[in-house]
Order: sequence, then C-alpha cells, then structure tokens
Amino acid sequence: MRGDKVRSSRIGFYCALLGVWGTLLFASVQPSDGGPQSPARDSPRAAAPQESIALLKRMGSAFASVMERVSPGVVGIQSERRILRATPEEPADGPLDPFSEDFFDYFFRRRAPQEDSARREYTRKAQGSGFLISADGFVLTNNHVVADADKIVVELVDGRTMDAQVVGTDPESDVAVVRIRADGLTPVALGNSDALEVGEWVLAVGNPLGLSHTVTAGIVSAKHRSGFNVTTYENFIQTDAAVNMGNSGGPLVNLNGEAVGMNTFILGPAGGNIGIGFAIPINIAREVADQLIKTGAVERGYLGVIPQDLTAELAEAFGLKGTKGAVLSQITPDSPAGRAGLVHGDIVPEFDGVAIASATQFRNLVASRKPGVTVPMVVWRDGQRRTVDVTLEKRPSAEELRGERREPPKRPPEEPPRRLGLSVQDLTPEAAERAKIKERTGVLIAKVSPGSEAARKGLREGYIIKEVNRRQINSEQQFKEAVSTALREGNRLLLLITDGRVSLYVVLNPAQE
Repeated sequence: MRGDKVRSSRIGFYCALLGVWGTLLFASVQPSDGGPQSPARDSPRAAAPQESIALLKRMGSAFASVMERVSPGVVGIQSERRILRATPEEPADGPLDPFSEDFFDYFFRRRAPQEDSARREYTRKAQGSGFLISADGFVLTNNHVVADADKIVVELVDGRTMDAQVVGTDPESDVAVVRIRADGLTPVALGNSDALEVGEWVLAVGNPLGLSHTVTAGIVSAKHRSGFNVTTYENFIQTDAAVNMGNSGGPLVNLNGEAVGMNTFILGPAGGNIGIGFAIPINIAREVADQLIKTGAVERGYLGVIPQDLTAELAEAFGLKGTKGAVLSQITPDSPAGRAGLVHGDIVPEFDGVAIASATQFRNLVASRKPGVTVPMVVWRDGQRRTVDVTLEKRPSAEELRGERREPPKRPPEEPPRRLGLSVQDLTPEAAERAKIKERTGVLIAKVSPGSEAARKGLREGYIIKEVNRRQINSEQQFKEAVSTALREGNRLLLLITDGRVSLYVVLNPAQE
C-alpha cells in the first residue's frame, strides 16, 4: 500500500512538472495583445505564469525538506595512516579523497613528511563521508575510507569533531562501521533499496572535495550494475546525481529522506563527475553493518564452485537456447557442491527459488545465505533438469581462498571466428614440474600464437586443457583428433582449461588450423 501511494505521488509529481514546461513553452510562442513585436514579450524579465513558478518552488521545497531531515545524520570523515618510506614522494596540498577510480590505492598518493631521516615517517590522509545509522553513534561508511587507518576523525553537521573507533570492516563489500561517543545524535532513516525504480529521484549527500554537507540531485540511472572488479560482491545502483571525490560513504537518499544506498565510486576521467556514480544498495550495506556491529566480522555462505556467465557462445556449445543461468566451470573437492554431487559443466538456472541471470548474481545469492542452511538449486546436466539440495558452509577468508593462486585464465569475450592458434604436448610428470602445476590429466599448452583467437581469449603457455567438447583429453593425439573432428563437422571447440588452480570454459572456432 505504501509503495502504491509513493508511486502515485511520484507520477503526479512528474505530470505536474511536465505541465510546467508545457505552460512555459506555450506562453513563449503565444502572440501578445500588443502585436507580434510586443515589448513585453521581448523583455528578458517577462514574468512566467505564477502557477509555474509556484510549482518549481514546491519542487525546491521538497529537496530542502529532504536535506533538513537527512543533514543532521551525515558526517565528514578524515582518516590518517602513518607509514615509513625510504624515498618520499612530493607532498600535495590539502587532504586526499579516495573517491576515484583507483581509490583502493589512495593512501599511496599524497603525504606530508614528518621527520628528516633515512626512513621518513609520513602521514597519509583520506577524506570521505559517512552517515549515522543509530542514535548511539554507529556510522556507516566505505571500507576504503577507513581501512588500516591509525586515526579517524568524524565531523558532525554542527561543527563538532571527535575521534572514532573502527567497529568492523568488510573489504569484500567495501562496507565499514565506525563509532563515535556523543549526545544529541540524529540517525538517517534507512529505506528499502529493493523498492527503488529506475528513473526515481535521488539525492547524493556528502563532503565532496571537503565541502561539508553538499547535496546534488539526480535519478536512478540503472540497478544491479557489476563487473567493475572493485569489490568481490557487486550489485551497484547507478545514478546521475553528481558525486565527486569526498562523496565516498555518504548516503544516496530518496524523496522520503531515507537512505537507499551508500555512494561508493564513480567512472570518469581523473576521478571527476560525468554523471556516472555508483552506490551500494542499502539493503546490502545494512545486512553487512548488522553483522559487523554484532560480531565485528561478516559470515557468508560457501558452495565451493567457480561460476561464469552463460554467454551466447557457451549456450550454443552446451546445446541451450537461452543465456539465463550460470555455468559451473570448477567444483572444489570436499566442498558443499562436491558432496552434493555437482560437477563442472552443470548449468544453474535457479538457486533457492531465485532465477539466475548471471554469475555475479549467483555468487551474491550464495554469499547472502547463512552457513549451515540447506537450500535447493536447479541444475541442467546433459539436457536434463534436476534439483539438488546443498548445505552451505562458512565461506573461507579471501586470503585462504586465494592461497598462492597464480593469475587465472581470463574470461573470454565473444569474438568472430579465427584460427585456433595453439599447440599442445603430452602432460608428462617432467612437463608438469616445469610448469609448476599439480595436474596430471589433460594436455599442456606448449605455444600460443600472438594475435590468434586462443591468445585473444586468454589462453597462455603452461595452461592445461582438460576437456574438449565435454570429453576428457589425456594426450596430444586425442586433442588433435578432437580438433579434426570439430573441423570436419563444423563444430566449435568447448575447452575446459586450468592454470592448475582455477578452471574456466572457453569456446574456440577452429576454422583453419
């Protein structure tokens, strides 16, 4: 019911605004009583219809009302970190703001020398925003604003400054919570980001370039943006409300004065605003913040698979008509997925009752479930649909998952057919040792031709080809026979490749070897 009222109110607002512009345009083309060259018409001070001006004033009043409600809960954050460096860089004037394309490296860009010695101590500063989520001083912000800081100072709207302590940080979602001790605090109300609609008015509030409590207006440009590789879990709101360096961690609010997102990063030259900003949905930020406040850490569900998007190429290779779902390119042994009987090559169109549209969505869904719960998932295997119940475990840390992983094979883009452009050799124990891998099945890629389709799709010397068109390959002769069969039948090659730790599917078009 509340959503219907808000939607009706918004539609009425848009219609009224269109009416204003229509009235102004109509007035500008109507002849005056004084003839076609009336001095009143030509005057730059000719008055617009009073009802149009009144409507625009009401629009401004609406924004002012939102700011009046939100502003007391928005804070500025300055973090400092002391480091020792043998060769100092030239210091820059003013505080550094991390709100840029390379914000995770912001501590390494500006610094001020503290002492003259062989190894000098420097203070690296970062400036961002945050907002109160409770009356007792919990502040929500970005992890990249406060990570590894030795000192954090929070400034309230009334000018008070005070030290803050880190409650918890979560680099994988770029969410952090800090706390201050003060009286008379007014938190920002939290909304429902799932109810956001593309085209809806939103305001971005924060401290861009150190300008306290700046507000900009825009709309929701898109939802569910991902693929930027700035965090492990991505599901961003895109907005054209102007955001700049310093807006990091500030709220993105709707016309009800509720935070529906937390501004996080922008795309644009030199980190400047061009109307493409991104915010973490508040429902995600709130869930992470609740765990950080309760335990200081975040627990996520773990399945033990590596998913990849079901591209048109892969769908055709697997004999599917649509591209909805995620392909499981690797199953971790002795993981929940392995124990449930999942195998690489399974297609997941549904997880816990939710239709899967991409690998990113699938990864986020798994992580959002609590460790220990049992969830159903639908898989397509060999043209048959089946339902598998999986009991999730606690996700290991990013460091544990990475281990000593080498650079994994790159996800291949879709490209027009080209020559295969690679040669292989038998995977002997000696060859495996030279390549520093533990694999003992498959064939070793001995050479990749520069500019070939294989090179452009991320294959490298030293990678292993484990399967060709869903069949295991254990020798160079088997590989050549599979390629010859594909050439003869006009089929593409669906390769399962690995660097020894991570496996991915790649489609090649062996037009002419």
